[in-house]
This record gives sequence, structure tokens and C-alpha cells, in this order.
Amino acid sequence: MNRTGIISTIEDRCRRCYSCIRECPAKAIRVENGQARVISERCIACGHCVKVCSQNAKQVEDASELVVNNFLGKHKTVAMVAPSFSASFPNDYLKFPTALKKIGFDVVVETAFGADLISEHYTKLYQSEDETTIITSSCPAIVNYIEMYQKELVPNLAKVVSPMVALGRYVRAKYGDEIKVVFIGPCIAKKSEAVNPEVSGIIDAVITFTEIKNLFNQKSINLSELEDSYFDPPHAFLGKSYPLSGGLLKTSHISGDVLEKETIVVEGKKKVIELIEEISENKINAKFVDLLFCEGCIDGPAIASDLNYYSKRECIIKYVEENLHKVDKHVWQSNIYNSRKIDFAREFSPKDQRRPYPSEETIKQILNELQKPNSSDELNCGACGYNTCKEFAVAIAKGLAEKEMCLPRLIDQLAKAYDDLNNAEDQLRTAEKLASIGQLAAGVAHEINNPLGTIMLYSSMLKKELSQKLDNVRPVEDLSLIIEEASRCKNIVSNLLNFARQGKLKIEPFDLKELLAEQITLLKIQPEYKNVDITLKSSNGCIIEGDRDQLKQVFLNILNNACESMEDIHDKKVIINIESEGDNVLTKIKDSGCGIPKENITKIFTPFFTTKKIGKGTGLGLAITYGIVKMHGGSITFESTAGLGTIFKIKLPKRMPLTGQNLN
Repeated sequence: MNRTGIISTIEDRCRRCYSCIRECPAKAIRVENGQARVISERCIACGHCVKVCSQNAKQVEDASELVVNNFLGKHKTVAMVAPSFSASFPNDYLKFPTALKKIGFDVVVETAFGADLISEHYTKLYQSEDETTIITSSCPAIVNYIEMYQKELVPNLAKVVSPMVALGRYVRAKYGDEIKVVFIGPCIAKKSEAVNPEVSGIIDAVITFTEIKNLFNQKSINLSELEDSYFDPPHAFLGKSYPLSGGLLKTSHISGDVLEKETIVVEGKKKVIELIEEISENKINAKFVDLLFCEGCIDGPAIASDLNYYSKRECIIKYVEENLHKVDKHVWQSNIYNSRKIDFAREFSPKDQRRPYPSEETIKQILNELQKPNSSDELNCGACGYNTCKEFAVAIAKGLAEKEMCLPRLIDQLAKAYDDLNNAEDQLRTAEKLASIGQLAAGVAHEINNPLGTIMLYSSMLKKELSQKLDNVRPVEDLSLIIEEASRCKNIVSNLLNFARQGKLKIEPFDLKELLAEQITLLKIQPEYKNVDITLKSSNGCIIEGDRDQLKQVFLNILNNACESMEDIHDKKVIINIESEGDNVLTKIKDSGCGIPKENITKIFTPFFTTKKIGKGTGLGLAITYGIVKMHGGSITFESTAGLGTIFKIKLPKRMPLTGQNLN
């Protein structure tokens, strides 16, 4: 069966609402890169996806151009109109045949007569002694669904053509095979039926009511301005009621009483699928089942009417009542009799499209990837278009869905991305602030260095001279204090220059793991850190290029801070983890300390900011650390929760791009 492209997606209109997936009874829509694409070989052409798409992102193969350019005016062309036309054109249905003649159709007939032609066949099937549950075959979407997804029920399908095909065979017998036959109705699935190999060659084209309305607009045809007319013979009788619930039963004189156990009439996707499954499981004993995927043909996806269900139903009933008595019963019976040699039978064959059901292990693995390891994590919100998370996982395993369709998971990812963005913005603000402070520090350090040098020089000269001439040691001691404090200021200035990245790097290869092991040894010697449990974990290949002494200062500063943060903690632990990441080495230093309060997060690398007691720190340690890491082309970040500890992450390149140069 070649039905490629009957329904397809207009990609730039698709908005990832997944309504089409939710409504598709065959799950014939697969999301690829965010676009809901119809899988043509799985599509039963029911048109539910077209009806529910608020963005009009589903398009239906349009045969109107073929009819206008290749049929009308070039061949004798017969228009077969579905009986629901009166619901599509409620105010002008008597002018509809006139409009079709005006655009070029030679003959306009009622498809309802095709329903009359096959009614006797259904009557005989119902009266037969065969105990098999008979499923009517007038709805092509039902036929497609059973052939493709319930192949075990193919023998249950009534071996009778639809009214469309029945009338098609009738008009070809009457007018010859040279004619062109065009069906016009509310059903998209008729397009698939017309090309089905079992009945192909009968119907040359199928146009929906939506398409014929567009054609009228293109031809500037206003129905209200046309004269009333009626269809060409043969005229239909009770077949006019086919679009209504139970219309087939009425036409075939089969009891449709609500208490009748042998007949069931079911309409609508959900109820139809439920009943088909019940029949498949031998839970239904009814002899005759009339199924329609739509709620009657008056609710077809291309009905092209804004009326509600009940108003459309009234239009059909009004049309039947007004025109039923106009039919000459003798002529009608004669036409039925004269068609006795036409074959209205057909066969059906399985076209199985079911995909193997995945193993429970595969389903569980997918649910884990969707962050739903436990049944309590399965929200079953239906946002993905599937009823349950397990159904969704099965669809993923079958290649019919992708993980990105899970809205809660997407929200979690967006929330994480939002947090990451906020963190990146905070780090950017910190970097910009530090860069400004660094420029200021470099200028201040440069201006202070020279006066400090002069103070230290003359203080040393005075101290030497006074120590030789005076017996009183007090002035000498005062000068020593001046020299000592000036020297301290010079060290601070030197640190400021390092922070401002004005220093040079002495690049050499060294083992980072070995350097950290040395730092751990030095820390454990100190009495105040003897109760700290420091663990070093590393992968192989920790050789990097850098300034060993300056990087030693980096890790010493961070390790000292980690140990000091656990002063009041009973279980003191520091874990150092060295990992290779491509061209970089990532070192994580995690402590079990007091953590960093939220209000201090953005101040950590700011010069002179410290939370230590007075006299225990200058607030330059992490500022200098930041500058040294940046000089090496690396990055330093941290994660901290007050009361739970801190993790510092230092990423350094394995090879320096500008060895030995002054990196500003």
C-alpha cells in the first residue's frame, strides 16, 4: 500500500505540544529534533492529528490541483459526494451540486447510493450462522488499524467494499472505464483507501470538503448566488443516513435497539480501540460490530464546518427528511437490481506494523535515564503525549520518541541550566570586579614600592649610624620596628602585584600529585592539623607544566583554609581528587568544614576580605591564588553550603601555551 505523504508536518509551525502524539491511535508520529513527524508506513490516516493541531502544522495531501489540471475538461469526470455534505454546507447544500458542475464536473452523484448498494450484503452477513464477530469495513481508518496493528482480527472484517468503492464500481459499469471518478467527503482516510491495492483503480482522486471549499474560493464561486439543484441519478434512499451513528444498521435493516446484544455501534477513537482489544481477547460475544474512528462521518477531520456535533447531526436529519420522499422507490429498486452483477466484495490482508515490545530491563534502563528510577518518580503527567512514563519509555525503546519530550525532565534541565547561568554570571561579575581591583592594586603597588624602598633604605642607614653613636637602645629599637613594618608593607605590595598578575612564571614540568603529597606532609606536621584526615586520590598522568613554587602557594592557601574551616568540627576530613580532563588536569579539594555563608560567596577572591580573626590573615591568600591560577591559563571555582563544607575546583592546562612569558 503506497500511502506516503498523505499527512505530513509543516516543520516551522510545529511547537512541541505533542497533542498529535497524544491523539494518534497508531502512535505513528515520531519526534525528531523537536519536530513531530508522521511515520507514513505506520499512519492509518484517521486525521486525528490534523484535528487537534492548534498551529495547523499538519498538512494533508491535496488532490484538487490534479483534478483541476488533469481531469476537468479533459475527461468525463464524475463527482461522488459523501452524504455529510449537508453538514459542511448547511445553508447552501441544495446549491452544492450546481457549484460542482460550475467548476467542470460532468456528473454529480450521491455516495449514499453506494451505501444502499452494499446494505443487502451486510444484511446477509448478519443473518448468516457464522459465529465470528463481524466488524464493518466501511471506515478505512478502522480497516487500516486492524490490518496494521490487530492482524489477528483481519478475518473478522466484513468482506464488503465501502460505499465509496461500491458507487465507484457502479458508475464505471454505467459510464465506462475511461471516466475519472473523484470522491468528495470529510474523510482523510479515504485518500489511503483509494490507493489500496485491493480496490485501486476505482477512485482516481479524493478531495476533502476543506479542499473543495478552497477550490470554490479560488474559482470565485459563491454558493449563495447559485441556483438550487439535485444530484444526478442514481438517487440514494436510506444510505443518506450513513454519516449518523447507527446509519449502517438502519440502511441494512439490522436492529440497533439499545438492548440488542448481537449488535454494537461504537464511535470515537478511545472507545473503538478499547472494543477492538476486547474483541481480540475474545471478551465480546456480539455478532455484528459497527465501528467508526470519528464520532460519525459528520465529525470527520475535513468536515469543514464550525457547527457542533448536534447541529451537524440535525443538518443530516433535515436533509434526509426533506429528500427521502422525493426518491422514486421503484426506480431506486430497479437501479439496485440492475447492479446485481457488480462485485461488491473485497479481501483484506495483514500489513503488520507492530514493533517488538522491549524487555523490562531496557524499559528500566530508559526510566533511569529519564531520572525515574522508582515508580514514585513516574509522574504520568502525559506532557510527552503518552499516558504513562512506562508507555513513553516503551516508545523510546521502539524508536518512536526521544527523551527530550519529557517535560518535567526538561524543566529540571532548564532549572539546572538557569542555576549554572546564574553561577556563571556571578563568576563573571567576580572576575570583572577582581580585574578592576587588580588594575588598581597594580597601580597602588607601583606607586608605594618606591617610597617604601626609600623608607627602608634611610631607616637602615639611621639605625646603623645611631647604633654606633648612642648608648640608649630605644631609638635603635624604634628604627628596627620601622624597618620591620616597612618590610611587611613591601611583602603586601609584592602579594598585590602577584594578585594583579604582574609577575613572571618560571615554567617547568612537574608531578602535580607529588606536589600535593608534599603539601599534605607539611600540613600533618603542624600540631593544630594533626586530627585532620587528608586523603589524596588521583589517576595516572599528573605531569603538568607550570611554576611549581607559585602553584605550591595556590594549593597551600586552599588546604590551609580547608583545615582552618574545620576548627570546630569533630569529624575533620579533606579529600583531594586529581582527574585528567583532555588537555587539562582538574583538582578537587573537598572539606567537611563550616562552609561559606551565602552572603560571602561573591567576596571570596576579593583582596583583604577575610572572615578570620584579627591578626590571623590579611585576606590576600585566595586573591593571590586566583591571580596565579589565571596566570597559568586555568580556572578556579567553588561550591559551598553553609554547615556542609566546600569544594574548590582548580583546572590547569597540562601544557602552557606561552612558556616563560609575562602573562598579564
